[in-house]
Amino acid sequence: MRSGRQCSRSACGHAAVATLTYVYSDSTAVLGPLAQLAEPHSYDLCSDHAGRLTAPRGWEVVRLTPEFVPTGPSPDDLVALADAVREAGRPRPAAPAPEPAPSGTEITRRGHLRVLRGEG
Repeated sequence: MRSGRQCSRSACGHAAVATLTYVYSDSTAVLGPLAQLAEPHSYDLCSDHAGRLTAPRGWEVVRLTPEFVPTGPSPDDLVALADAVREAGRPRPAAPAPEPAPSGTEITRRGHLRVLRGEG
């Protein structure tokens, strides 16, 4: 399904397709597929910004995927959504008939619990 995350660049409203992280100890910028979860020290980028990414002088850019293409819902996603809607629209089975009351007299109730007078 489509991600709700947008590009981290200012004034860019496109959908994010890649995640940029930095490895400061190696002077490396790593650009990979969109991470499962948004992390505070990573940046989500759209395909345009991911393609134009450059690193500071002396840094290396490692691209884990050569091309980042926005993806829409797959046919499997659409089938799963249709099945979920169909299941939600089905009538629910009727609740089972309540059990017959036991053959004792009810003394008191607490919520759904009943206290019955014992036999003998």
